[in-house]
Amino acid sequence: MFGDGPADAEVMLVGEQPGDREDLAGEPFVGPAGQLLRKAIEESGLGARRVYLTNAVKHFKWQARGKRRLHERPNTEEVLACQLWLELEIDAIAPRLIVALGATAVRSLLGTSVRVLRDRGQTFAGPKGSTVLVTVHPSSILRAPDETARRDALRAFVTDLRAAAAHLDRSSSPRHARKTSDRIVRRPR
Repeated sequence: MFGDGPADAEVMLVGEQPGDREDLAGEPFVGPAGQLLRKAIEESGLGARRVYLTNAVKHFKWQARGKRRLHERPNTEEVLACQLWLELEIDAIAPRLIVALGATAVRSLLGTSVRVLRDRGQTFAGPKGSTVLVTVHPSSILRAPDETARRDALRAFVTDLRAAAAHLDRSSSPRHARKTSDRIVRRPR
């Protein structure tokens, strides 16, 4: 599954892999973590029109548990096998900023020396001359132990996305200033 969003998006948000709901719908970030992400995007001021959503791994890796398909973390070989596809998406969209959501996205974009919790909120030089901001995956917020912890984690996540918006506002690019396309990139299902 490839990403979804404006062809001239200024920011690309990269998650781990599609989940069960995403796999069934054929679109990224439509499940519970995606709903939380979309809420945080709007709350941060980024706005959906500036954002392209995709994943580092393009397939849903799962294991059967009764009638349910439970998420299984992709291994290094799977991340590397999908890296070319992610790089092609980066080439096609040419975002001014990439936000790495969680460890798998960070590993795919920046390698193993960058750590999500240690380097959260920092920017790094990424592939294809990009700038990558590191933050948590929204699913980690859903796994917080109680409502107070979830609220605090969401607040910190929105702060990271506000930093992404501020980065875009500070840096201007003639390429994006000239583009006026409203075309949405959607892949066939």
